[in-house]
Amino acid sequence: MTLHLPGAHGTLRAYEPRTEPFALTPGAPFTSRTVFSAAHVVADPYADTTPDSPAAVDWDATLAFRRHLWAHGLGVAEAMDTAQRGMGLDWAGAAELIRRSAAEAKAAGGRIACGVGTDQLTGGPATLAEVRAAYEEQLAVVEESGAQAILMASRALAATARGPEDYLEVYGHLLRQAAEPVILHWLGPMFDPALEGYWGASDLDAATDTFLDVIAAHPDKVDGIKVSLLDARREIDLRRRLPKGVRCYTGDDFHYPELIAGDDQGFSHALLGIFDPLGPLAAEAVRVLDTGDTDGFRALLDPTVELSRHLFQAPTRFYKTGVVFLAWLAGHQSHFTMVGGLQSARSLPHLARAYELADRLGLFPDPKLAEDRMRTLLHLYGVTP
Repeated sequence: MTLHLPGAHGTLRAYEPRTEPFALTPGAPFTSRTVFSAAHVVADPYADTTPDSPAAVDWDATLAFRRHLWAHGLGVAEAMDTAQRGMGLDWAGAAELIRRSAAEAKAAGGRIACGVGTDQLTGGPATLAEVRAAYEEQLAVVEESGAQAILMASRALAATARGPEDYLEVYGHLLRQAAEPVILHWLGPMFDPALEGYWGASDLDAATDTFLDVIAAHPDKVDGIKVSLLDARREIDLRRRLPKGVRCYTGDDFHYPELIAGDDQGFSHALLGIFDPLGPLAAEAVRVLDTGDTDGFRALLDPTVELSRHLFQAPTRFYKTGVVFLAWLAGHQSHFTMVGGLQSARSLPHLARAYELADRLGLFPDPKLAEDRMRTLLHLYGVTP
């Protein structure tokens, strides 16, 4: 049946949903790239909460989604930006998520890396000593869970640091005490405006130099870097300057096919929020790349970029709404409710376009279910053909 989807200017357009999914099944582990999907959390829709309340999480559905990602060979990047860290999920909720997901990873044989930040610092300006202590507390939780640590960018450090030397001191301290090599995460201000000027400079060339200085001082403690600046040229330049053995994990949700495919001087691994909705398709593309078929890899993944750019359009930090919306349409959860009430962060025309693009890609295992749920949402908003 035809759906009538709203556009940006109040008009409706006819859309014929596809009837068959793009059939994808789990396969062999990847051999050419290390690939993480940053995963969303599923809210408890029956919890009596407000946007300011601590997150109420549906743990069964949240962990089931991680098993879905592991089944397709993807690693899970846990308690990251995609899990609404700092946008509905506080440190207490993140710590519980880390413990539960790490235990589930052990049971499932899945790879997991977890975010380490300073978001327990909520009482105003912090000192550098307090920032270090907050990082240390979270690092201990991740290491005790048996997961790999991802040192996330810190709003508190960005607000407190006087210049590059403070970043060198804090990160150097953390790397010296980390039990295993970590992933360093550079999240740009398009994802979180509070991170403007990270690494001690608004000039990205100067910031990059400081970032590389941190790595150069402790290359044995850095497994890799995760770069989320939405600037492919800068990422390529940065990965070419990394010490031998330090990986670059692309976090560029605009240019990921070309960055993962690479060039004659190297390639990026991946740690991406867009691989939450794209999981099975992304996994299939990487397996094609494992065979040396770069063209086949691009043929599968290039068509997904339009959807990713749509979900991550400005204000980019609200991409989580589209990710959770697609998880609902795909049947990974029974409702479209988010912690912090963030389901309201995108408009109906935005969501309708996300549905259309995802449906064209065949991302929904049950296209009829996705169509019925989209129709329900349209009726809820008062759209009647």
